[in-house]
Amino acid sequence: MCGIFGFISNNNGFEKVLGKKILENLYKLSETRGKEASGLMVSNKQEIHVIKDSIPASELVKKRVYNKTIDNFLKSDNETCAIGHSRLVTNGSAEDNNNNQPFYFSGISVVHNGIITNEESLWKKNLDLDKKSTNLDTEIFTKIFKKNLDTFSTIEALIKTFESIEGVANVSILFEKLHTLILTTNNGSLYYAESKKKESLIFASEKYILKKCINSVDSKNKFFSIHEINHIKPNTGVIVNLLSMKKDFFNFEKKKIIKFEEANKKIIDVSENKELLKGLNNFQSKKKDYSENYENYYKNREKISKLKRCTRCILPITMPFISFDDQGVCNYCKEYKFYKPKGLNEFKKLFEKKNENFDCIATFSGGRDSSYGVHVLKKKLNLDFLTFTYDWGMVTDLARRNQMRMCGSLGVEHILVSADIKKKRENIKKNVLAWLKKPELGMIPLFMAGDKQYFYWGNKIAKQNSSKKIILFENLLETTKFKSGFCGIKPIHGTKNTYTLSLKNKISLIFYYLKNFIRNPSYINSSILDTFSAFFSYYILDHEWINLFDYIDWDEDEINKVLKQNYNWEISNDTSSTWRIGDGTAAFYN
Repeated sequence: MCGIFGFISNNNGFEKVLGKKILENLYKLSETRGKEASGLMVSNKQEIHVIKDSIPASELVKKRVYNKTIDNFLKSDNETCAIGHSRLVTNGSAEDNNNNQPFYFSGISVVHNGIITNEESLWKKNLDLDKKSTNLDTEIFTKIFKKNLDTFSTIEALIKTFESIEGVANVSILFEKLHTLILTTNNGSLYYAESKKKESLIFASEKYILKKCINSVDSKNKFFSIHEINHIKPNTGVIVNLLSMKKDFFNFEKKKIIKFEEANKKIIDVSENKELLKGLNNFQSKKKDYSENYENYYKNREKISKLKRCTRCILPITMPFISFDDQGVCNYCKEYKFYKPKGLNEFKKLFEKKNENFDCIATFSGGRDSSYGVHVLKKKLNLDFLTFTYDWGMVTDLARRNQMRMCGSLGVEHILVSADIKKKRENIKKNVLAWLKKPELGMIPLFMAGDKQYFYWGNKIAKQNSSKKIILFENLLETTKFKSGFCGIKPIHGTKNTYTLSLKNKISLIFYYLKNFIRNPSYINSSILDTFSAFFSYYILDHEWINLFDYIDWDEDEINKVLKQNYNWEISNDTSSTWRIGDGTAAFYN
């Protein structure tokens, strides 16, 4: 989900001079994980200053308040700790600055990456907590932690807080009353590197972010080494004494008593946008009269019921390139090629030679098939892998919550690449409005063009993490050949992937789109580059990924049973089906 990162130093030497460059690089690199808001907290012996705003990190680092704060703190001759957050919005609008991080309460300041999926039940269970003041799930984590501190030692209170939550939490915590920074995680999406003098430390949500940052600001690795990056593993944590830079390690299974140095700091919010933006909740949507739509449906219902359909399946005569034999059986049924899975043992053979880093990268949409696939990789195969999501703005909040349930429960690291979601959604809007001028069924996939770059990012993340294997969870029963069929391309049955097209058909598809662009110039808008990029990523870019469902049976009942019983997997409240409930584009498919 979001990106968290930081720079800590107790030294007045050259490493501290690098601090501002390090932070700016960490901010910009972490922006791939969320561009909708950003925040920072900076601490020294006396104060903790908080800055947050509903703008991308690349804009925040240009602001006067940011630069003035960083400059002032880096000049001090004592401890300096700067911790940042680059936000992908899940709970609460970014326009309300109260919903942006860092979150601070009763002497505790927190930045959090992940989603706590049982937030609502935790509020009901802990009625003695201070009243909820934001839409952040970070708030419930912080307040339960504070409550536990009244009874338990710091580490025990933290462990008990993690035991109460469901989902993922990677957190960094600063205190008014302690010269202490805590970094801890339940799924392993945290890394840190120490300077060679052990007087500075940097951390981030991804190993690659740290490597890239070190090479950018310290190209000769004079102060930091890209070969000395440490992984904070699931259900563990690191405590840093901000005065001595001494580190203590703990895990969630063993209680550990650590002596903390007391402080007397003051938290000050210096954000330019402290107040609630008024008017956000004053919008009154007008009720629309859909009676005409219903009338049209009822007028056509009899005609729809009389459509010729296959006597074996449900496909109607409106399906592209459909034909029927004398018994009324369609060619899709007759030409369908049954696939026989190769078996899990054959899949295991792919991993007989262990990788130095991760066995593989697993693509993770948060939908039914990929969630089950992640379960198989961890529980049945015990692989060491990263999960990856490309969030282009149509991944639903339900899918995001299910991703966090799985990763938190299994202790699996999750890398999220967040596109410019606002821009992606604007592109969808422009293409829908263009389509309405000259409706053409074959052009509907243009609405979903923005998600296809996940092939590009999958290859890139695998390279960044030195992994040669990428696992796909493609249900081979869910073919969508009607998409190209409406473009005049005859389906080929039994292909290796659902998206396979011959070179001839790819050329035909290009001409189909060009013809419609000429007929309807409204398609030639700011989304055009995204569209070309999508075509390249989907049909041209090399992505010979391994599909788990080439090796195991796809059994819908078994998949649903495993997910619901083992992970409290969430389904949509408006349907009993689990089909594409994590995909905001399902309406377009329908």
